[in-house]
Amino acid sequence: MSEEPTPGKGKGKEREKAARKLHRAIDGLSDEQVTQLLDLNPALAHELGSGHGDGDPGAAAEALKRLNLQEIMTGLASSGKNVKDMGAYKFWATQPVPKFGEGDSPDEQVAEGPIKVQTVEEIPKEPAPLLDGFEWSTIDLLDDAQLTEVWELLNGHYVEDDEAMFRFNYSTSILKWAMMPPGWKKEWYRGVRASQSRKLVGFIAAIPVELRVRDKVLHASEVNFLCIHKKLRSKRLAPVLIKEITRLCNLEGVFQAIYTGGIVLPKPVSTCRYFHRAINWPKLYEVGFSPLPSNSKPQFQIRKYAVPDRTSLRGLREMQKKDVGAVQDLLTRYLAKFDMAAEFNKQEVEHWLLHNKKDALEDQVVWTYVVEDDHKKITDFISFYCLESSVIGPSTHSNVKAAYLFYYATEIGLAKPVDREALKARLNALVSDSLVYCKQYKFDVYNALSLMDNALFLEEQKFGPGDGQLHYYLFNYRANPIAGGIDKRNRLDPEALSGIGKTQI
Repeated sequence: MSEEPTPGKGKGKEREKAARKLHRAIDGLSDEQVTQLLDLNPALAHELGSGHGDGDPGAAAEALKRLNLQEIMTGLASSGKNVKDMGAYKFWATQPVPKFGEGDSPDEQVAEGPIKVQTVEEIPKEPAPLLDGFEWSTIDLLDDAQLTEVWELLNGHYVEDDEAMFRFNYSTSILKWAMMPPGWKKEWYRGVRASQSRKLVGFIAAIPVELRVRDKVLHASEVNFLCIHKKLRSKRLAPVLIKEITRLCNLEGVFQAIYTGGIVLPKPVSTCRYFHRAINWPKLYEVGFSPLPSNSKPQFQIRKYAVPDRTSLRGLREMQKKDVGAVQDLLTRYLAKFDMAAEFNKQEVEHWLLHNKKDALEDQVVWTYVVEDDHKKITDFISFYCLESSVIGPSTHSNVKAAYLFYYATEIGLAKPVDREALKARLNALVSDSLVYCKQYKFDVYNALSLMDNALFLEEQKFGPGDGQLHYYLFNYRANPIAGGIDKRNRLDPEALSGIGKTQI
């Protein structure tokens, strides 16, 4: 589920109001919640000094209230958005999700499994009523007009960065790719319309996913694209949409879900950090995405982020339809290493990884490259997808074209025992070659999370740590924490690699 955008700069009264709301929210948190909030936000804990108030949650809460809003926004995982979401804990307290304080001790292992057990017969057959002036609408993604409505809502009101400089700009091509995989259900695309104008003002989507959490496979849904029109955010439509998508999934016998967000809610099963690798550094600097480090010059940065013109791995080529079975087999075995991952059949691998050659180049969403050895065996693959961001403020550039590292796998990582140095060298070679393709297709930046085995190559391939974190949540399922590839100080942890093998779009 997406988070709502943060107000832009220069809005002093709004910041003062937000600070007061935050301080009231802090007053309502228990000691366990304060401790959990700081553990999930290492940068905020750093603002308070080491030890979270010397281990005293009450002192930590007082220290939080002494911070001004700018300091708080520097530390929180998604800045001022947490002001709202701490206030929304009342809603999440009514939902079947783990509570803050559960399983926090390293010695305390919770029993993993569903939190609330229901049957389809118990689920309401009709949606909950909406406020006067609004009505429910099932969105038909096969209707170009309705797909365009979803695109317009997301383009104007979806996720922005903390300083309101950039906003995700999902093309209709990526929306079809992200929301219409094999097995997609037309009922799981739910909108809210203004009754009089018929304008789409709210939206939420879900797709089916076979999600493995350690040794249990959940027939689950993946919830995404929660978006409310900016002018209607005081109407509390988000909880209503969440309840409605829950009801619709439950009616299909699906009682568990996975969702992600930059905001801190009760309670993440894992937290990863974003990393960014500049490709077109001058453009990133001009739009305000990349700063010029002190004691540096633009030409030094351009030289630092130079990308080779040619790939180096022998046998590397673009994935073809004939490779689907081999890639699915390799990916399945590689994802088995991780504590949480999706399970993909051949149809899903073809959908998520294979570019349809019938589409125009400007509509291409995903790029996948395989390594074929001398015996025609696929030994490796790597993929990335395209997601642009609109530049909101005044700029000579209207967008930033970003590549997001998607799935990869290599036979070297499946050896028993794993040769860690060999795996590191191979992943670095794969990612380095994928950078060549990113440059070839005019991407400005390459983004990746600290999940999977990414800690083995992020720093070496010059990915820099970003401000954002991505929290993974499970709905109606209690699970013990899963490593996200970062330590408690929000730094890469190459020694304790991530247990997350599930990427999010």
